[in-house]
Amino acid sequence: MTAPNVTAPPSAPDVTASRPTASRRFVLRWPGVLVAALVLGVIALIAIDPGLFTDGSPTATNVKQALQAPGSAHWFGTDQLGRDVFTRVLYGTRPALLLGCMATLLAVVAGTLVGLLAALGGRVADQLLMRGADVLLALPPLLLALLVIAVLGAGTVNVAVAVAIAFLPLYARLVRSEALLVRRSGYVESATTLGLPRIVVIVRHVVPNALGPLLVMAPLGFGTSLLYSSALSFLGLGLQPPTPEWGAMLAEGKDILAAAWWVGVFPGAAVTVTVIAVNVVGRSVRTRFTGRGTA
Repeated sequence: MTAPNVTAPPSAPDVTASRPTASRRFVLRWPGVLVAALVLGVIALIAIDPGLFTDGSPTATNVKQALQAPGSAHWFGTDQLGRDVFTRVLYGTRPALLLGCMATLLAVVAGTLVGLLAALGGRVADQLLMRGADVLLALPPLLLALLVIAVLGAGTVNVAVAVAIAFLPLYARLVRSEALLVRRSGYVESATTLGLPRIVVIVRHVVPNALGPLLVMAPLGFGTSLLYSSALSFLGLGLQPPTPEWGAMLAEGKDILAAAWWVGVFPGAAVTVTVIAVNVVGRSVRTRFTGRGTA
């Protein structure tokens, strides 16, 4: 007697094998963020060592090759003095990013100190500091930066300080509001009730929790600082020729835009691409950690 032919039931599909990984889900959901992050990675690498991408000199002149259009010999063409625009754009990356980083760092540090002093220093300090912040906020940031430079004078450091002062009130208000919320929270009141010294409560609980949203907003602030720093360099208030810098290069090409568009367009495109990439990544970071905004 033969055993009955029993057909095995079909195996269940491997759900885990078809399920996309976390990295793949991120790529599928935020492809623009991935592209922006890759762009920023390349820009950072250029800023660290532009010699990896070109063997030319950003200050070498050749009048015989002046105002040559983009081609195989000069990818971005040449300027009025025959300097290679591609090389100058690459070497102008570091000064532009340093200006933006310096301005953002100064604004974050100063804004943090002002915001904490306003939140924890009593009613008088709060009123004085916040009314001063209101006065600064009443002025457009670029106009305020120009007023600061009018007092301090032109120069790379002064440009960074001017941009930092222009955006300091925004960071100060953010830190103040977060510090007030943390100070009135239950765990801070419990720590105070347990007899912990005020300075310990501030350092251990208030400051770390108040700085979280500030660090999330800093990338967006860096993009804005970079834009305004380049604008001030465009006005001739930052780095001076022949040092390549995107804003200064754009100023050099504005007068010959009709005859040699590439002299000003490529530095301007570098600023635009960098600011857009920073904003895309910054918005995605803010969305991930705060749930506000769109990436």
